[in-house]
Order: sequence, then C-alpha cells, then structure tokens
Amino acid sequence: MTQAPLPVVVSCGEPAGIGPEVAARAWAALAGEVPMVWLGDPRHLPKGVAAQVIDRPQQAADLSSDVLPVIARDFGPDAVPGTPDPAHAQHVIDMIALGVSLVRDGAASALCTAPINKKALKDGADFAYPGHTEYLAALGGVDDVVMMLASDQLRVVPATIHIALDQVPIQLTPERLRRVIETTHAGLRDRFGIKHPRLAIAGLNPHAGEGGTMGLQEEQWIAPLVSMMNDEGYTLTGPLPADTMFHAAARTRYDAAIAMYHDQALIPIKTLDFDKGVNVTLGLPFIRTSPDHGTAFDIAGKGLANPTSMIEAIRLAHRIAEAQ
Repeated sequence: MTQAPLPVVVSCGEPAGIGPEVAARAWAALAGEVPMVWLGDPRHLPKGVAAQVIDRPQQAADLSSDVLPVIARDFGPDAVPGTPDPAHAQHVIDMIALGVSLVRDGAASALCTAPINKKALKDGADFAYPGHTEYLAALGGVDDVVMMLASDQLRVVPATIHIALDQVPIQLTPERLRRVIETTHAGLRDRFGIKHPRLAIAGLNPHAGEGGTMGLQEEQWIAPLVSMMNDEGYTLTGPLPADTMFHAAARTRYDAAIAMYHDQALIPIKTLDFDKGVNVTLGLPFIRTSPDHGTAFDIAGKGLANPTSMIEAIRLAHRIAEAQ
C-alpha cells in the first residue's frame, strides 16, 4: 500500500494580519494536490472554514479533502483584524518553533510560514530576532542562511537584508559574499536539483563601479572574489551592472542572481511577478518557504487579500520535499 505523503505544515503568522485567510484560501485551492496542516488557533480562521483539530500531522491523511486539518493552540483573546494583540505574540513564536520541530522530527515534509509582524512580536514577547529568517536559523542551529526570492521568472538572493542602506558597504564583506554564494549554490543543487548552478553577481555601485569612477568595491574585491571562486569550480558572472541584469534575455543566462542589498533584489522580482514570488530560506536543515508579502493590516479581515503567493509557497515547499 502506498504511504500518504507527509503534509506541509503552515504556521499561522500574525493572527491580526492576512495570514489565516490566505492560508485557508490556499488550502481550498490546493485540496487534493498538496497535503497541509495549519498550526494556530482555529478561532482565527475566517468564518465558514471547515476545520478539524488533530493531534499530529499524520492524522490529516484520514480526513476528507474538504476539511482543513489544524493542530490547535489556544491563543487566548480573539484576533481583531488589523490590530495585533501583545497576548498573541508568544503563541505566534511558538507555532513557528512547533512547525520546525514537526519537520525535523519527520512528521511533516516542510514548513511554510505565514507573515509575522516583527514589532508586534517584540512588543509582546521581546522577540530578539530581526525576522523569521534569523529565528529559523537559530532553531536550525546554523549561521549561514540566505533568503531567496523565487518565481518561474526569476530567483534572486540579497547578500544583505534588513539593514539600513548606509550599513550595506560596511556589512558587505568578501567573507559574507562568499558565504552567500556558497549557500545559494548548495541550495540550488540540493533543493532545486540544479547540478551546476550558474550565478550572476550584481555590482554594489551604479554601473558596477564603472572602472572605479563610481565606487571601488567592484575592482578592489568583488571581481577578484568572483575570479577566485570560478577557479574553484563555481560558475559565476560579474560583477554586473544591476540595471541590466533582469531583462528577459539576461535572465536566461543564470539560475539565480546575487544582489548586494534588499531592494536591489526585491524590486525586480516584485516587478516581474508580484503575486507569485516565494521566499525560500536556503542553508537550513529543513525546507522552509513563505509568501513574499507582509501582514497587510490595512486589508486584513476584508476578504481582499490575494492568496496566490501563499499558494505558490505551499506548492513549492511540497515540490522541493517530493524531490528530496
């Protein structure tokens, strides 16, 4: 008898945001295609969602496809759309940790995380991490993880993430860029099945420094690092002017682009494929994806949230797990 595939577990994220509603709509869209289990307080799901509380993910296979399996926790107060409650903060954190435990214990195939609000977590539970990625790295016991934004049109990785722009030239070091390239290369090979990944490396400065007239980092150390790593067997191009890296013809020449800072990476993918972009964390000892959007407090509870990115995030998590 064929064993049922392990489900993707989906952490609830911020209950006052759009996470619960896009998760419910993703489950409805993926029923029969991707097994999933939601982690959170069932009271926070949209009204009318048929949910069934279970104790462990394996029980999801015994339920009808028109029932959302939920591993439930009592968060205390009801959720008010658009208004985060400090009393929910620790529960939100706990659901992320639970999801990681279930995947690492072999009870689930992958984790998909709904958006959190960092300020809400810090105010309510003194959350000590800049975001999901850093917390997941701590739970996984690893240091070198990268955030890849992926869609059918583009994969891109920012070498620095949630820092002020004036800090980028300080924190972007040869050692850091090397670790990002190594982690991205390994992730494309091990998670995406690309045997020989081709990576395009963006310059930091306009026109990739234009021979040192617009910045020196490219000539002083980025180009030498690219050359050194190519000698080691990597397939890298760059440093390239970022403004010419993302048109259709350019994107055919690489499997992923390494950008130097947050907006240099996120602007092109959100312009090309705003609704279908997925956040994939590479370097973790488990599979994790998330939709490429935030809590959207302004539209939470109004039925306006687009579930496409959540659908694609759950689907990609399942696809990666099935290919392992």
